[in-house]
Amino acid sequence: MQSFKLLALGGDHIGPEVTMAALDVFQHLTTREQIPVEIDEDLLGGASWDVHQTFCTDDVAAKAKAADAILVGAVGGPEWDAIEIDGPITETDGLTRLRIELDVYNALRPARAWKPLLNKTPYRDNVVTGSNILVVRENSGGIYYGEPRGRDTAAQGQQRAYEISEYHTFEIERIARCALTAARDRKKQLVSLDKSNVMETGKLWRETVGRIARDEFPDVTVRHLLMDFALYEIARKPTEFDVVLADNLFGDLVSDLVGITAGSLGMLPSACLPGPVKSGDRIRGGIYEPTHGSAPDISGLGIANPIAAILSVAMIFEYALGRSGLAKEIETTVEQVLADGLFTVDLGGKATTSEVTQGIIKKL
Repeated sequence: MQSFKLLALGGDHIGPEVTMAALDVFQHLTTREQIPVEIDEDLLGGASWDVHQTFCTDDVAAKAKAADAILVGAVGGPEWDAIEIDGPITETDGLTRLRIELDVYNALRPARAWKPLLNKTPYRDNVVTGSNILVVRENSGGIYYGEPRGRDTAAQGQQRAYEISEYHTFEIERIARCALTAARDRKKQLVSLDKSNVMETGKLWRETVGRIARDEFPDVTVRHLLMDFALYEIARKPTEFDVVLADNLFGDLVSDLVGITAGSLGMLPSACLPGPVKSGDRIRGGIYEPTHGSAPDISGLGIANPIAAILSVAMIFEYALGRSGLAKEIETTVEQVLADGLFTVDLGGKATTSEVTQGIIKKL
């Protein structure tokens, strides 16, 4: 059996801490299941800048393209915010470079209500119990990557900043297929978000998603909601949503919103994939990462919540290795550890990163 190649990029601040925790779980299960693996570790983000004066080296990009999966911790921090680089966004953000060069346009961001954490949310139990939302975020286009972008001096000395929001039909078609495939594998329900009332990209988005749904996924029920109203509805009735599709900007916003149902951003994993995938499939070249930031305020204290990174490893087993059973085992074990009251500080507890990680490994 050929070895599974995993590239681990810890990144900055708590990134290496949670990545190491996730690697401990990954190695425990691959050893137990006799899955041959090769793990390589390298630098990304500010950690890379401090050594190489670039946020992502060509060598790391080449390693990522050769890997079966890439596990990322978190990147960025205030000490690198003031660095000015005259170049495209791929030179100013190392993770963005990897996302674009690997074309991992299908960003899957799940958020579920964990029974032991119901009282950590602002919801009444009967409102949030059973909530399980998968946000499918288009991850390679839209306003974040649109050109031209920049800043200049306009009339009367006014500073002007600008970027273009742009989508081509094929970009919307392919992410629509990803979301509809995911919906078909779940409850056959999809809600697509846009601002078709005021944005041309929104009009094209709604038209294209609707066409792909009608022509290729007639068994999936699709609703189109305007983004602002959708945020209100999701916050009000999270259990009525299953798969939610959005563009890069709106997907970024809504995936943090649904984190409320999980009790903490420290509970949110993600998988950024180069194509559609369903349970039991294997897909190569995805980037797996917690959706939280690098949290400089708790860096080095050993108290970061490792669960989002560990659940990202579960997604590696699910999508990169095709081992749905192991992914489910991790999720079940996480719930058991939470039921034991092993909470990190973001959940109102006092457990350390290591204590939570070892608690999970012990039960596995």
